[in-house]
Amino acid sequence: MQAGTNTGREATHVAMREERQSWLARPGTLLRVEGGVLLAMSVLLYWVNGGSWVLFGLLILAPDVSMLGYLLGSKVGTASYNSVHNYVPPAGLAAFGVMGGSPLAVSVALVWFAHIGMDRLAGYGLKYASGFKDTHLDRV
Repeated sequence: MQAGTNTGREATHVAMREERQSWLARPGTLLRVEGGVLLAMSVLLYWVNGGSWVLFGLLILAPDVSMLGYLLGSKVGTASYNSVHNYVPPAGLAAFGVMGGSPLAVSVALVWFAHIGMDRLAGYGLKYASGFKDTHLDRV
């Protein structure tokens, strides 16, 4: 019976130490802050580059169309959602826009980054096939 009590006390001490940790020691929190920074920087760069706010409004939720993949099942939904909610596609589009001199491509990439940042800030992460709410933000 004594051993069980010590285990309970140890668990309480571990929980108390975790509560006192800096937000920098909490990966989930850090990823949300990172998303907020990405959102803010994307909007700032979009504004500085003179992007159309009508275009911004039309495109900010466009990546969420990928959720329709869930109508075909969890694996397809996960793949379609994750394919447009990671940094690689908008980074490629931004590079293409900068190198090819296409302000439209750069604007679309910045809106795309803003969407991803907004999602991360809100706690929406890349999905696991085990469920829509099972994300990389919850597993870190």
